[in-house]
Amino acid sequence: MNKRKVGKAYEERAEEYLKKQDFIILEKNFRVRQGEIDLIGYHKGALVFVEVKYRKDKKKGMPEESVTVAKQRQISKVAQFYLMCHPLAENMCCRYDVVAICGEEITWYKNAFMHQWKN
Repeated sequence: MNKRKVGKAYEERAEEYLKKQDFIILEKNFRVRQGEIDLIGYHKGALVFVEVKYRKDKKKGMPEESVTVAKQRQISKVAQFYLMCHPLAENMCCRYDVVAICGEEITWYKNAFMHQWKN
């Protein structure tokens, strides 16, 4: 299986996990020129931008460690664009989550990072 198919399979797994936690999926793979957000949804009154990361084991580090400040800035830019395109969402509370999948273990980090403004 190539990387893209593996990534898609684990994003689907993360999606199913989140749905079981009363998470409502609004968008999958929201892409613009600045980048992509894996999942966008609604959970407990907040609009949530989700980054899904997978590693088959811990040899190269934990999956959540790969959501660097640079990646956070990219996700933040794409989220700003999403909010611009969806005016009703502009007044909602927003958060950034990470779903980390390591082997068979899924960990959901709510409020994993704050919006990153470019310096």
